[in-house]
Amino acid sequence: MPAETPSDADSGSARKQKSRSSGYLHRRRREKKSRGQAQAQAWDISQFEVPVEEGKTRFHDFQLPGSLMRAIHELGYQYCTPIQAEVLGHTLKSHDAIGKAQTGTGKTAAFLISAIKQLLEIPPPDERYLGEPRLVVLAPTRELALQISKDAEALTRHTDLHVVSVVGGMEYDKQLAQISRDYVDIIVGTPGRLLDFCERRDLYLDLTETLVIDEADRMLDMGFIPQVRRIVRMTPRPGDRQTLLFSATFTDEVLRLGEQWTWQPVKVEIEPESVATDTVDQKFYMVSGEDKYKLLCNLVEGKAQEDGKPLERVIVFANRRDQTRRLTERLQRKGIVCDMLSGEVPQKKRVRTLENFREGKIQVLVATDVAGRGIHIDGISHVINFNLPEDPEDYVHRIGRTGRAGTTGTSVSFACEDDSFLIPELEQLLGDKVNLEYPPEELLAQ
Repeated sequence: MPAETPSDADSGSARKQKSRSSGYLHRRRREKKSRGQAQAQAWDISQFEVPVEEGKTRFHDFQLPGSLMRAIHELGYQYCTPIQAEVLGHTLKSHDAIGKAQTGTGKTAAFLISAIKQLLEIPPPDERYLGEPRLVVLAPTRELALQISKDAEALTRHTDLHVVSVVGGMEYDKQLAQISRDYVDIIVGTPGRLLDFCERRDLYLDLTETLVIDEADRMLDMGFIPQVRRIVRMTPRPGDRQTLLFSATFTDEVLRLGEQWTWQPVKVEIEPESVATDTVDQKFYMVSGEDKYKLLCNLVEGKAQEDGKPLERVIVFANRRDQTRRLTERLQRKGIVCDMLSGEVPQKKRVRTLENFREGKIQVLVATDVAGRGIHIDGISHVINFNLPEDPEDYVHRIGRTGRAGTTGTSVSFACEDDSFLIPELEQLLGDKVNLEYPPEELLAQ
């Protein structure tokens, strides 16, 4: 089906307005590119040595541009994760791909590195207007979209590529100003807000070279597929664009969508050695509902640790907004530095809260599953499930917030009379019995 783009009659005046400053932008880009080339002369690939190891794939094994390799080096990457090695082997040859991988496996870097290489090596068309991105990334949640945008900025820091994120809950005009500042190369957005920009003709998707749909299963769960369909129809046809679709699960619905949106895709399925990562020590405490808060406080304050020091960076997951609010208020009254992240928190405050948590200004973050797939912060030592998640898949995503990047972490889950019935289904997903135990006495002390 042909791409749905605004007619010349409808969009001509808008496009003229958008192209008015193109000469200035071309000059500015040339100046920026010259600065980037000058910086690149001070760095070369010899400063990024990674030894060859059997069974491991290096980023050196792919012919990546120097500016991209420099960013990879500065981010501390050396060897590809399994999903990165598998995906890059196909997508760098311009194949479409449908990938399955659990959270924390490095799939974001996989699709970004592939798309950025193409943007750097293939020049944009001669006739181009503001608001015509070449890479479009769709994510189901604001937090995940902002994280992907942050990762894209880190990988493009030594290039002249312009990254913009568009998500709901933040001021439209400020996001529009980012789009109007320079040619947009990479747009990362949630479906609803991206569609708003397209319908108001502030964005045009007819030049999309690569379309990435991340966490397609989550898109289905949240009811976003009708919006995603409309966005897809605004881009070039399958075969005229590269399409990368990722999902934590391959349901029949996800596979059907993949068939509709891709052209002869390669299917990449990375099965983890275990559903829950081996770098996370998992504990399950049997506790009454009335003792949960007491147990939580004692854990956070380090009562179970030999040194007695409070835990430094903790995420506490609850199932409902009202629970996160009550827990946050009670912990704050106790003098614990904490804040909350849920759907009822305005987007500006959510972004500020995440930054404070990342910078260590907040000890405890109390969150609903809105954060389960969107938080990628190093140094989270503990994840505490105040409630067991109703969907076992969410358990894997929650505990995946810790034990990242080769570090170890701890997850502690509370099982009370209200949610212990969820354990059999969780055990089925994990493929093993969970070790239910009573918490140590000191953790139940008043």
